[in-house]
Amino acid sequence: MANSSSGMAVNDECKLKFLELKAKRSYRFIVFKIEDQQVTVEKLGQPTESYDDFTANLPVNECRYAVYDLDFITDENVQKSKIFFIAWSPDTSIIRSKMLYASSKDRFRRELDGVQVELQATDPSEMSFDIIKSRAL
Repeated sequence: MANSSSGMAVNDECKLKFLELKAKRSYRFIVFKIEDQQVTVEKLGQPTESYDDFTANLPVNECRYAVYDLDFITDENVQKSKIFFIAWSPDTSIIRSKMLYASSKDRFRRELDGVQVELQATDPSEMSFDIIKSRAL
């Protein structure tokens, strides 16, 4: 299942945990990491954890993929949720890592059926809670 352009495989646990987040709401977020030429689960956020807890789990100097299940109330006062896919690629991470994550992103993103909003961030301000909420509405 390696990606021909990047040689990247996706660990089955990634898809399994994503399905648990999507169907059972078992997790608030999942942080994914590329190691040994495959995407693996690095951190599972419990349903009680906040958006701040999620962002605190993204390393300052390293790239990651993540999904976040956002609960929100619409302008019509309706409770909803949306699943975000976030490609975290901080400016301070090494070029090789940024290239690896960028070349593997589309392939990995396709494995996560049910993501509703995609976001690319190179700085924490690009994925502030206000931006996330505005993208959900």
